[in-house]
Amino acid sequence: MKIKPLKNEITKYLKIHQLEKKFQKAKKLMEQDINHPSLNVELLEPKQLKIYSFRLDKKYRAIFIVTDGEIEIVTVTNHYQ
Repeated sequence: MKIKPLKNEITKYLKIHQLEKKFQKAKKLMEQDINHPSLNVELLEPKQLKIYSFRLDKKYRAIFIVTDGEIEIVTVTNHYQ
């Protein structure tokens, strides 16, 4: 599944938190297999909104939606804040 280009603020966040390399690795896995075990993809509550997350590392997660067969990363967050 293809991932849409990131918004500038997400790219900046990845750079500030030194997550660019981890994001590229996760992106490659997502494009090959959205259910890859290391991504730990989760459907978030409320489930009817169909908002998902996947793991970049133990601390950070990317929040995404699927539209027209493409993944759109909405934000990257600290999972424990």
